[in-house]
Amino acid sequence: MQPSVKIFTGNSNPALAEKIASRYGNGLGKMTIQKFSDGEFQPIYMESIRGDYVFLVQSTNAPSDNLMELLMMIDAAKRASAGYITAVIPYFGFARQDRKDKPRVAIASKLVANLLTSAGANRVITMDLHAPQIQGFFDIPVDHLDSSAIFIPYIENLKLENLTFASPDVGSTNRVREVAAYFNAEMVICDKHRKRANEIASMVVIGDVKDKDIVLIDDICDTAGTLTKAANLLMEKGAKSVRAFCTHPVLSGKAYENIENSVLEEFVICDTIPLKQQSSKIKVISVADLFAVAIRNMHENKSITNLFVHSHRRQ
Repeated sequence: MQPSVKIFTGNSNPALAEKIASRYGNGLGKMTIQKFSDGEFQPIYMESIRGDYVFLVQSTNAPSDNLMELLMMIDAAKRASAGYITAVIPYFGFARQDRKDKPRVAIASKLVANLLTSAGANRVITMDLHAPQIQGFFDIPVDHLDSSAIFIPYIENLKLENLTFASPDVGSTNRVREVAAYFNAEMVICDKHRKRANEIASMVVIGDVKDKDIVLIDDICDTAGTLTKAANLLMEKGAKSVRAFCTHPVLSGKAYENIENSVLEEFVICDTIPLKQQSSKIKVISVADLFAVAIRNMHENKSITNLFVHSHRRQ
């Protein structure tokens, strides 16, 4: 008899976990996270998971308690004799620290990969890593989902006449190029120079945007400074309209204010991280269906290739 699938969640994004469990056809498993008066916490499974396929849905966005919760959930599942433990991490935090870009700094994403493996995870399912090569930091299988599977149908329904894709920085070029290739559309690049983290010194547009309907694509939006500055610059260069699509809405600092005051027609995001507040320009698309299918295919030992629609270019 095939082991049962049980889906649990921590405190980082229970709303998304509930949607994933519902789309899969299960309710969420019974778990409580006991809190002590000093802030210490303890995850406790309230049902047997012996021999089961256990999926733990938890983004590792700030604060770092979310990461610690996940590690302890994995450890508890291992000690409860779970048959196979998969960490479902819609947003993989610390992914921007994927290399030594200056002396005497940590490679935090490698450290997190080590921690997840040491805690007892057998597999990771995540989405839109800041750098795809982070998969190589793991010595366990990683299923790396792509948000273009849900962004592309949305963009198609917009039926924009002069569609052109834009990368808000050089680092997002490959991601944007793949989506542009699907639409057989042109792309431009906004090249930025930073003074320091979260502060842009200058930006230039590489390519022609006059009278074009621009779609900006990025994986992480933190303060929204880069994205809104790019949108404003594109409009100054003659763009007809500018929209932005971003997978992970970190949205810290003055992000909501920057978005609301920008020239963006709309800002389309995924629900990998819950919003802290609402905005008239922000539209949320759920990744629940994508993760539910990935969980089912993993449990049934089926391929997840059909989830990557961006690889099937229109003829």
